[in-house]
Amino acid sequence: MDRTRPVLGAQSSPRPTDAANAPAKAGVLERIRMGASELSEAMSKVADQVLVDPEAAARATIMDLAELSGTSPGTITRFCRHLGYDGYAALRVAIATETGRASARRETGWDVNIGREIAHSDPLDRVLKQLITIDAAMLRDTVDTLDLDAVEQVAARVSEARRVDVYGVGSSAIVARELHMGFYRTGIAAWAWTEVHDALASAALLGEGDVAIAASLSGTTAEVVEMLTEAGSRGALTVAITGVADSPIAEIVDHCLVSAATRTGNRADLLAGRHSQLLVADLVHIAVAQRRFPEARDALESRAQAVAGHRPTPQPRNGSS
Repeated sequence: MDRTRPVLGAQSSPRPTDAANAPAKAGVLERIRMGASELSEAMSKVADQVLVDPEAAARATIMDLAELSGTSPGTITRFCRHLGYDGYAALRVAIATETGRASARRETGWDVNIGREIAHSDPLDRVLKQLITIDAAMLRDTVDTLDLDAVEQVAARVSEARRVDVYGVGSSAIVARELHMGFYRTGIAAWAWTEVHDALASAALLGEGDVAIAASLSGTTAEVVEMLTEAGSRGALTVAITGVADSPIAEIVDHCLVSAATRTGNRADLLAGRHSQLLVADLVHIAVAQRRFPEARDALESRAQAVAGHRPTPQPRNGSS
């Protein structure tokens, strides 16, 4: 990997087609139907396969979809760009999101438009249903698309690391702190940095065998990109937890762990996107603890004993001696 390559931003997308310019209320599957007449013969095969079984398409790798549709990975990539997506990962998440929403409505019986912004006049029961529906859809999408092999590789390196830096700014600092605390509780020498100067100073002290992990939902936060770039230049393994696979942060790291995220900008979507990142962070920390089970167990027990004197003594229930 060329760690010196400058990051100027996300790669530019081809000019969207009529299908990509379809009304915003139309989902990706409807846009595929609307744009069917514009497709080449090969891309039509891809469209047919996606429309016949969208849930299978959401789970499939690019090689799987190429085989199912009798085409090639190159055709899949052209199909994605025709729809206005930078790559297959973005299309796959969009399909998973749409099928997850439909499934959530079927399972719960809630008729909630989760692409709609929460209004100031909405009753709390509707707000609650919208929040949990979006959360459930994004968590399912993350489960369906997360690269578990990459999680295993990251966990293996963290469990043996001399030290681990965790970075995050703004709302992603919440994810960074949670991941740091998960490592810290299980005996990993980890630090969380949410301010660029402190983070860069720490990154400069990393080296071979160390790990730097950053959370950035958008994948475009310049400060976080700078932190990881510095850590990578010192020889540390670099990892991103992000909601955008084709983003500047994804271009510079050794491992990219992609959580589901929509791009509407709605507050509920942003909250759900953070929750999907926390799911990935929890999975990483648990995978590390599993690899270090005796040490993790001892660390948890030692911490519990150290603070035992500051916990209230349980009071007997009424009627008990």
